[in-house]
Amino acid sequence: QVQLLESGPGLVNASQTLSLTCTVSGGSITTTYYRWGWIRQPPGKGLEWMGVIAYDGSTLYSPSLKSRTSISRDTSKNRFSLQLRSMAPEDTAVYYCVAFLVLGGANNGIDHWGKGTLVTVSS
Repeated sequence: QVQLLESGPGLVNASQTLSLTCTVSGGSITTTYYRWGWIRQPPGKGLEWMGVIAYDGSTLYSPSLKSRTSISRDTSKNRFSLQLRSMAPEDTAVYYCVAFLVLGGANNGIDHWGKGTLVTVSS
């Protein structure tokens, strides 16, 4: 069973860069069965897809966040990471790492979720 666990700071200051890591167990991040990504949910709002990294290290980002977002991976530790630059109070949210199931080369929904981590941005 694939499990994901987020780690990182719960509080960042405005203008700083957020760095979160997702450690994956029960499966390899180099598998073609999943794409690994980040989703966030601000308080009282809906889910927002941020981006994904595929088995070959290729990435795809939300257009609205692309200029501030980087997703990378460490295959030796079976984990992937999110960096979100120039944090602002509106970036306060619960951040989830997720595994998107890949069928026929296309995303086919989220198969596994991390528990989520609340990140608060202080102004």
